[in-house]
Amino acid sequence: MRGWWREISGLVLPVFCGGCGRPRAELCEDCRADLYGGVPRRVRPVPEPAGLPVVYAAAAYANAVRAVLLAHKERGALGLTGALGKALAGAVRAAAGHRGAAGPVLLVPVPSARRAVAARGHDPMRRMALAAAGELRRGGVAARVVPVLRQRRAVVDQVGLGARQRQENLAGALEVVAGGERLLAAGRVVLVDDLLTTGASLAEAARATGAAMGGARGRGTASHGGGRAAVVAVSPSAFEINRN
Repeated sequence: MRGWWREISGLVLPVFCGGCGRPRAELCEDCRADLYGGVPRRVRPVPEPAGLPVVYAAAAYANAVRAVLLAHKERGALGLTGALGKALAGAVRAAAGHRGAAGPVLLVPVPSARRAVAARGHDPMRRMALAAAGELRRGGVAARVVPVLRQRRAVVDQVGLGARQRQENLAGALEVVAGGERLLAAGRVVLVDDLLTTGASLAEAARATGAAMGGARGRGTASHGGGRAAVVAVSPSAFEINRN
């Protein structure tokens, strides 16, 4: 019944693949394979910023993957949230590992600037994190989203900034909301973001969560998995090098 309805609705309201533009599919099989059909890999930007957690990515930021992320983030193609959540969930599984730690996997999204969320009309990273947590739970992994990070000061748009400029722009920009440290202590923390470029955002997120847990780098959140992060995509050059 569902397949029949999709066929009829596709005739009335044509749907185009968010990755390659093919008609009659919100995301075709080939683009799904590009997004989450591979094995998540450990990745590192070059240069690697100090404090960057161990990061796993689901795919390379190119072609269909790039198109899907931009369509969801900038053009409000919310029908792609589920597929992006599935890709992120795979990276989270790889990042969380099987270290025998107690408690659920806690997905902590890197927050976007309020003005960016207002301009887009939605919070793409939080949507993806919620979809990923749902995918993990359906796979038998206890998981939930813990959106405890917030910007404590304004930052400039990162577009066009180099690695060092991004680090300076974000240094000290994030903090954990009051009471958030108790939530972080309840499981294995995995920082999540849509895209890894220079790593400045994830390094700052790791610093903020580590500070909230009350320990120096290498302590605090590290005992709960806070030294781990997962992203949907990373630059092709970083993804092609399997650093496991």
